Amino acid sequence: MNLDEKRLERFARHIVLPEIGGAGQVALSQKSVAVIGLGGIGSPALQYLAASGIGRLVLVDDDDVDVSNLQRQTIFTTRDVGHGKAVAARRWLANFDEALDVTISDRRIDRDNAAELLEGIDLVLDGTDNFATRLAVSDSCVAAGIPLLSAAVGRFQGQVGAFAGHRDAQPCYRCFVGDAFDAEDCDTCADDGMLGAMAGWIGTFAAMQAVRILLDGVSALGDPQWGKLHILDGMKPGMRTLTIAKDPECNGCGAG
Repeated sequence: MNLDEKRLERFARHIVLPEIGGAGQVALSQKSVAVIGLGGIGSPALQYLAASGIGRLVLVDDDDVDVSNLQRQTIFTTRDVGHGKAVAARRWLANFDEALDVTISDRRIDRDNAAELLEGIDLVLDGTDNFATRLAVSDSCVAAGIPLLSAAVGRFQGQVGAFAGHRDAQPCYRCFVGDAFDAEDCDTCADDGMLGAMAGWIGTFAAMQAVRILLDGVSALGDPQWGKLHILDGMKPGMRTLTIAKDPECNGCGAG
């Protein structure tokens, strides 16, 4: 597959990078990513995933846009308040790049519908805000053999981790957090607050990590960093990285 003249011009700044090149850009155009949650993380992540030239995007969010979202959820405007986030996100993408293949779902993802929603996906980026959904997404990714980027943010700190629990010796998200968080209880940014730009930092960093994963085996940038959890601190600022070990007794990817 070759890129036409318009696409070559659009992605020229990628193509001239030796770490991506023409082969990498063509590879991205053939990839599909599911973005679960179109909030503070999903919004900026979606913008840079679309801008990177990824060919197919699946958007999953059952929420409506609220005026309080506009402080950090950068794809929405005042005119979107009261409308579904998935529909509004698709409208943003249509205005940004009409060549993108976009599928949306305004259903909340769970263990019953995850296999259907994630069919044919190369990578899942999860930016949801509760542990029950994150764990359901993780378990579904393991079952379907799909890698997962899990991102979270609150106040002035966030994290992005890459998981491939379907692979031997690689952890899943459940290996990291365990089973104690299957319930819906989770602190929210409404309770704790959040610097809007912090959500942007996490979302754009997650998009960059997504490109790394999708280019694995294609270009020099391809380094999935499986089992690496990057913790970003907006107060210092700085970043540190932890290595998550696979739990052989994990209920998601082990013998548990």
